Amino acid sequence: MKKVVMIIAKKDFRDEELLEPKKILEDNGIEVKVASTVLGEAKGVLGAKVTTDLLVKDIRVSDFDALVFVGGAGAEQYWDDPLAHKLAQDTLKEPNKILAAICIGPVILAKAGVLKNKKATVWPSESGELKSAGVNYTGSDVEKDGNIITATGPRAAKKFGEEIVRVLKK
Repeated sequence: MKKVVMIIAKKDFRDEELLEPKKILEDNGIEVKVASTVLGEAKGVLGAKVTTDLLVKDIRVSDFDALVFVGGAGAEQYWDDPLAHKLAQDTLKEPNKILAAICIGPVILAKAGVLKNKKATVWPSESGELKSAGVNYTGSDVEKDGNIITATGPRAAKKFGEEIVRVLKK
């Protein structure tokens, strides 16, 4: 069984960006774990309450087939987080692992240095963050370059989840 870890902020993750892809993944027989900086309850911008399964610091990349950064205002807590950067870098060091991020999440990947010279998208207000990191910003709803999948935000959440499933099932 394929396994995915979705990383959320402890507060103000974007509800649809977690819940829609999570449901799509689970409906396709993929096990999903939710990680944050706190165990217990995390709260979304729109009020969704989610119980986290593990701490970000306890994620072992080797345990998962994909690592996904969920967006929402709270995701900014990971932008300059060395551990988040290391997780992104380590995911891409392993063959066939998927690294994905939605909304403002791709900024984490850009700051980790893993998007340089790659095609990616992000919530439009943060396109400058990607461009300044040497990313080929496309503005597409969902963008895939190699094993990296990025998406713009809540309206792209379903398509984002479907793309992760498509790549995992290859």
